[in-house]
Amino acid sequence: MVDVLDALADGVVLAGADGVVTTVNTVAGRYLGVDPEAAVGRSLAEVLALRDHDGRDWCSVNQPYDGLGTRTAVPEQSWLLPDGTEALVVARLHRDARDRPVELVAVSLRSGRGRARLDRERSDLVATLAHELRSPLTGVKGFVQALLNRWDRLNDDQKKLMLTTVSADADRLSRLITELLDVARIDTGRLQLHPRPVDLAELVRRVVDSVSASTSRPVLLEAEADLPELTVDPDKFVQVVTNLVENGVRHGEGAVRVVLAAEGAPATAVRLVVTDEGDGIDPELRRRVFTKFWTSGRSGGSGLGLYLVHGLVEAHGGTVTIGDAEGGGARLTVTLPVPSEAGPREGSVPVR
Repeated sequence: MVDVLDALADGVVLAGADGVVTTVNTVAGRYLGVDPEAAVGRSLAEVLALRDHDGRDWCSVNQPYDGLGTRTAVPEQSWLLPDGTEALVVARLHRDARDRPVELVAVSLRSGRGRARLDRERSDLVATLAHELRSPLTGVKGFVQALLNRWDRLNDDQKKLMLTTVSADADRLSRLITELLDVARIDTGRLQLHPRPVDLAELVRRVVDSVSASTSRPVLLEAEADLPELTVDPDKFVQVVTNLVENGVRHGEGAVRVVLAAEGAPATAVRLVVTDEGDGIDPELRRRVFTKFWTSGRSGGSGLGLYLVHGLVEAHGGTVTIGDAEGGGARLTVTLPVPSEAGPREGSVPVR
C-alpha cells in the first residue's frame, strides 16, 4: 500500500482509531517536514503539523474523532504547512457503521499553489473588468456633468454630440454586462435561445455599418445574393458578428473584410468569414483563443469576446475556426447549417 500511496501526487496521512499514525506517504512527508517511516507510531496531532492564521492546529479545530456520529468527512480547508506555504487539506472519517466510533482517518494534502494562481487570475480579471467598465462610465459621467453645468452655454450641435457619445458609452456598458451574463449562462448550460428565420445579410450589414461608424479602419462587406434563410437567435447572432468584426479592428491591421456566402448546391450551410491584414494568430495559440479571458497582450479587452463567439455558435449547431488570411492576417470562419428538423431549439441550450 505504501508504494501505491507514494505514487500519488497528493500527500496522504492515515491514522487508526487510537489516533496513532499508521501511514505517511512520501509527498506528505515532504509537505510536513517529517520522515515518513519515523512518523509512523506518533500521534496524528503531532505529525499533522498544520496551523491556521490564528495559530490553531488542524486536529484541535476539526476534532476528527469527536463530534456527530454521522460525520464522515472534513471538507477542504486551507492550512499553513510548517514552511509557511499553503496546503489544501481534506479528510475522510471511516466508521464501521453509522454512529460507530471512527476507525480510520484519511487525510489528503495538496499544494495550494494552484489555487493561489487561480486567485491571481481572478484578481487580474476583476482589474480588467473594472477598467473595461470604468472607461465608458467615466465618459458618461463626464459628459453628463458638462451638460448639467454648461447647458445654457452649449449650442444644439454640442449637446447632440455629447448625448450621442453618452448613448454610445451606455451601449458599450450594456454589451459588456450582457457578455458577462452570457458567459455565466454558457458555463452553467442555461443559455437561452429564441431562434426565428432571419435575413443574415441584413443583420451583418447593420453590424458592419455600426462598427464602421466608430473606427477609421475600413470595414468591408461582401454578401452573396439570395442567401438561404437561417433560423437563429438574431440578438445572439449580432453578438457573434460584432465580436468578430471588433476583434479584427482591435487586434488586426488594415482593412477588415466580412464575407457572407452559401456552401454547397443546394446550400447546406452559410459561411461567415472575417479577415484582417495584421500578423494573424500563431498556430500554437489558436486552441487558446476561444478560452475564457484569453487576451493577446497587445490590446485591451475583457477576453470574453471569442469565448462567447465559440459558445453562441456551438449553441446554434455551427462551428468556428481560425486560419490565415491571404497575404497575412487572421481568418475566422463561422459555419451555420441551413435549417432542418434538428435546428436550434427555443429555450435553454447546453454548450459543451
